[in-house]
Amino acid sequence: MSSRPKKHSLTLRGHRTSVSLEDDFWDAFREIAAAEDRAINDLAAEIDETRGEDCGLASAIRLFVLRRLRGR
Repeated sequence: MSSRPKKHSLTLRGHRTSVSLEDDFWDAFREIAAAEDRAINDLAAEIDETRGEDCGLASAIRLFVLRRLRGR
């Protein structure tokens, strides 16, 4: 297990961005997207649209994954 975040590129509504997450969060995020039969970029775009201005995209994805795993 890697505790250091790794950068991955995402395309959100036609714009490229990079997000740094730990491997476990990337794995869980991909699993959630697959379980919902959604592209990871689409799910990330939805998270990006609903996050507050005071929350970065990486943090918003981590919180999304945590809430899903907790069943919220």
